[in-house]
Amino acid sequence: MLINTLNLKGRLWYDFLYQFGTEAITLTGKKILGDERRQWILDKLITKQAPITGGEFAKQTNVSRQVIVSDITLLKAKGEPIIATSQGYLYMPHSNQDNMVERTVACQHSPDRSEEELFLLVDHGVTVKDVKIEHGVYGDLTASIMVSNRKEVEQFMKKIEETGASFLSELTDGVHLHTLMANSEQALETAEKALQDAGFLIQA
Repeated sequence: MLINTLNLKGRLWYDFLYQFGTEAITLTGKKILGDERRQWILDKLITKQAPITGGEFAKQTNVSRQVIVSDITLLKAKGEPIIATSQGYLYMPHSNQDNMVERTVACQHSPDRSEEELFLLVDHGVTVKDVKIEHGVYGDLTASIMVSNRKEVEQFMKKIEETGASFLSELTDGVHLHTLMANSEQALETAEKALQDAGFLIQA
């Protein structure tokens, strides 16, 4: 795939990368700078259509992970539909979600039931898009989750454990919202009923 670049030098560099692979960067020790690096990151995300970690990008471009975080922020500011998930960065154009239906559910549970809750949802064919809480100082806080099967849930939980991070809902005594996505309203109905039966839903 040929990437549009602003100059011939950049064009030749991208052609070189695509012909010989990302190993070329580590072999030469060359850094991809500025706009060229961000274009390279964007193309990788679009082409792979699967999560890529900031660490992978940092290694392949010989820059720090913090530089990659800044690159992603700039790409988002330009309107690129990039989301950060527990598995890495993902390019998700709105067209990919056109045939999906969404629903927000209000839940409350202790941290030790988080995996159980997520397993229950993905086992019903539902993707857990995010988690939201209402913070007393910062207002609404949203964190992307984007898990749709047990393997992704396990990866998410492993990352929580390895980093020592807290669940967002711990700031609100376990109260939180989830945005759920599925192929049909029936799938969402079934999943929500399962949440209720398991005692996760906040009753009106």
